[in-house]
Amino acid sequence: MAESEGEYGGANPWLIAVLVSVATFMEVLDTTIANVALRYIAGGLAVSGDEASWVVTTYLVANSIVLCASGWIAQMFGRKNFFLVCIALFTVSSLLCGFAWNLQSLLVFRIMQGLAGGGMTPVAQSILAAAFPPAKRGQGFALYGIAVVVAPVVGPTLGGWLSDNLSWHWCFLINVPVGVITLALIYLIIPSSEKQRQERARLWAKGLNFDFVGFALVATFLGALEVVLDRGQVDDWFGSTFIVTFAIISAAALIAFVPWELSRERPLIDVRMLTGRQFGTCFLIMLATGALLIATTQIVPQLLQERFGYTATLAGLVISPGGLVTMVMMVVVGRLGSSVQPRWLIALGAAIAGGAMLDLMRMSPDADYWFFALSRIYLGIGLPLIFIPITTASYDGIPPNKTDQASALINLARNFGGSIGVSISQTVLARREQFHQSRLSEHVGSWNPVLHDTLAQIQGYLGTQNATGSKSGSAMAIVAQMVQNQAALLAYLDVFVALGLIAAAMIPLALSLRSVDRSAKPVMGH
Repeated sequence: MAESEGEYGGANPWLIAVLVSVATFMEVLDTTIANVALRYIAGGLAVSGDEASWVVTTYLVANSIVLCASGWIAQMFGRKNFFLVCIALFTVSSLLCGFAWNLQSLLVFRIMQGLAGGGMTPVAQSILAAAFPPAKRGQGFALYGIAVVVAPVVGPTLGGWLSDNLSWHWCFLINVPVGVITLALIYLIIPSSEKQRQERARLWAKGLNFDFVGFALVATFLGALEVVLDRGQVDDWFGSTFIVTFAIISAAALIAFVPWELSRERPLIDVRMLTGRQFGTCFLIMLATGALLIATTQIVPQLLQERFGYTATLAGLVISPGGLVTMVMMVVVGRLGSSVQPRWLIALGAAIAGGAMLDLMRMSPDADYWFFALSRIYLGIGLPLIFIPITTASYDGIPPNKTDQASALINLARNFGGSIGVSISQTVLARREQFHQSRLSEHVGSWNPVLHDTLAQIQGYLGTQNATGSKSGSAMAIVAQMVQNQAALLAYLDVFVALGLIAAAMIPLALSLRSVDRSAKPVMGH
């Protein structure tokens, strides 16, 4: 094979890059496209908004679980074969999501979709690395990076438009034609790699050598923890036997997982990596970053639709300007990374993200479109300052044979952090709305002169008493609605405070990272 060719010989690497990027675009799109449609999903399936948010979290958790095994599956069965299976499963599960008849069926199909999507992302990067010769590999990853960055920008707006003009089902059905075409083209255009075939034969000769016990334990830990996070608010947390049971299952799986992995010669997850200061800190920062990114992408459209009367399309358009800024910042941060240590960039990004949450504390009932869009733009400036440097910092000191593990763990942290962030946001929102409504209701009494003045003004607005009842009753109903709306807005402010504290916690973590040795040869994970 010539030096100017990649592993796939004479196949056009740019065509391979386009096909792989389209498939990845489709997968990343589904992490955000459903966020603005949750209100429609809740109404269509007759469930609460809190329950509808499980559509987002189940996808992320399934995505996280399969990341742990994706490297082994790709090695044993071939990158191309595994990629094709993932695209096929993703396409079929998208079709099933579009025809889901209740919440339970939708969640099952979203889990299938998440399992397929979790395998696609790391394998796509491996295919790209194999398709291009080393000298041109950076250009291929640049094209891939554009797809990964653009998808979250397009997702909310596209999801909103589809929900408003067609139905929420089309947020999933739109994947079907794209998936079928991409599947066929990848099968026909990407050749099988003789080098990979020989490697697979060598590995199969050694036996499966897969850590099935470790995979079962980590899947049980993450799955049970997700049940606790998703059902906790509905079932009164640890006042519920159901929640306590799943919390015990999750804890037991984690406790068993750690010593099991430490005793394996080829562990599913190298737990020792997480105990290292540099990588362990990076893992925590990415966990917090995922929480901040996914939670804000879910909670802001929910706020706009429920309390400000925005359509799903307009709520999606509020998110989009921040995504465009993120695209520009990716280029800027890429240049800054060559001269500024990652810890300083990450700390700055966390401070800006925290400032964006602080800015939302100025929210009032008459806040306009640009108030929310600008806050998202601030977040779009801050998050790239974390995402790109954290990759550099996390690989620092990691030997080449551990880069696949590092990549899987960092992706797992981002996805599962997002699930945790959504669950925290929904819990804070529900609990604090109850709290504020209780406190505000204490001031609605006959002894309060302000209430009398307010009722008099409302009654004057309503006009004369009609034949069916007293206008004072209608006035009290309006006051009750005002109290409920005010309590909800105060609860959303509390959510932004909680997310701001998460951003603030990243700053000391970032500053504790060691300086990266720029003279060392960079390593590339899949």
